[in-house]
Amino acid sequence: MKAEQDQQPQKAVTWRGERLRRVGAIVLLAVGVLVTLCCVLVAFGAWQNDRAITAHTGHANAEVVSASFGRALVRFDTPDGAVQAPPLGVLYPQGLETGQVVAVEYDERDPELVRVAGRNVSLALLPLAGVAAVTWLIVAPLLWWSHRSGVRIRRKAVV
Repeated sequence: MKAEQDQQPQKAVTWRGERLRRVGAIVLLAVGVLVTLCCVLVAFGAWQNDRAITAHTGHANAEVVSASFGRALVRFDTPDGAVQAPPLGVLYPQGLETGQVVAVEYDERDPELVRVAGRNVSLALLPLAGVAAVTWLIVAPLLWWSHRSGVRIRRKAVV
């Protein structure tokens, strides 16, 4: 009788622990998939921007107005005499410094879509793949550990 009373609370704790473990595994899996999906969508967006610029390419020399990590604002003149200063900055701004003059390519239909000349989506693929890989290097062992913990819990519950 005493042994039955001791086992009932243990089974309830095991059930709650199992449920918590499963929810945690689902959350981990969702985070991994979400981060990977975001990386794929960013790469697709960069590819679309490159396609738009390539389809209607305009060329100009632009002055870098401001530069920070991952973003550079530029100002350039289009052939119609308009001064363009895209509020979102230039695509692929690595290595640009304030005051520098760089060759840029822009979409003639939408001059706010600008990239540094000679650069394209291939520059974004490695960092995006790195983010996805690091995410899975963290998520996969945690999922494995969670699975192994569940196996041990189920074995104890059976005994």
